[in-house]
Amino acid sequence: MISSTIDGKVIEQLRTHVEGAKHIVITCHVSPDGDAVGSTLGLCRVLRNMGKDAHVVMPDRMPRALDFVDVQHEVVPYSKYKLRGRFLVREADLIFCLDFNVLRRIDELGAIIEESRAPRVLIDHHLEPDDCFDVKISQEHASSTCELVYRVLMQLGWTQAIDSQAASCLYVGITTDTGNLTYSSNDPELYEIVAQLLRCGIAKEQLYNLAMNTYSADSLRLQGYALDQKMQLYPDKHAALIVLTLDELEHYGYKKGDTEGLVNKPLAIPGIAFSTFIREDKDKIKVSCRSQGDLDVNVICKRYFGGGGHKNAAGGDSHGTVDETLDTYFKILETL
Repeated sequence: MISSTIDGKVIEQLRTHVEGAKHIVITCHVSPDGDAVGSTLGLCRVLRNMGKDAHVVMPDRMPRALDFVDVQHEVVPYSKYKLRGRFLVREADLIFCLDFNVLRRIDELGAIIEESRAPRVLIDHHLEPDDCFDVKISQEHASSTCELVYRVLMQLGWTQAIDSQAASCLYVGITTDTGNLTYSSNDPELYEIVAQLLRCGIAKEQLYNLAMNTYSADSLRLQGYALDQKMQLYPDKHAALIVLTLDELEHYGYKKGDTEGLVNKPLAIPGIAFSTFIREDKDKIKVSCRSQGDLDVNVICKRYFGGGGHKNAAGGDSHGTVDETLDTYFKILETL
């Protein structure tokens, strides 16, 4: 049996907001991953099944590798469709903020949401959520935001609105944020939630292959090059580093999402407990960190790269050069 983990007063407050809302916007963090995409689209589908006018407005375009989740191609990427995005946010009388904990994680869209008078509902599993939300559902021990969305719907008594399409979205988020239930997945109730999603008629094997086991030829070549030519090991620090420059990415025809999961791969090497991936984008440098054991990469990313996340999985940005970012990385190594 799946327990009720969310405070009943918060659930009733959320019920009142949803029942009184006519136009609802759902958003997530920049560079959305499977959990962000799955939770927003899954919740949107449920709300539409309940007769609500609901729309997903993301800060930027989601990776092409996750296009299969948006079966109706209705996501509005704010970076491309600013007028449409502004209109939907300004018309909204309720805004759901999923899979992020502070408004700065949604880039330019954050300022538009700050201007809105609509109540903001947070559903998230990251550390230290901001105080700018009217309803806050934040559980850092949850495997994923998709798990939390299911728990919210269960406590509201609205799981009957989860059809196979919504269930598929939620399953994608759970499976991608847990590495197909290999980490952050020790809670037996998580498997009960997956069982309930299966009962909705999802195509589990197909979704797994699309979400976890499908790569373009360019993506495979890029990741092979990164591991063969660019991975550096620092055994005395139990650390690994991969750096890809903009020129290298362009050489391999990089598209958003092509390096997804790359930062995790060095952790398969015995003795490596800290893996960092530094990727040069056109306007900034993305830093992703993963760890095993007690090393808290959330603290590292928050302190040095203005980001955050979880204890063993976090990220941030650097606005200097690649060399300056590397200088910061080696300073971090000295503290380990």
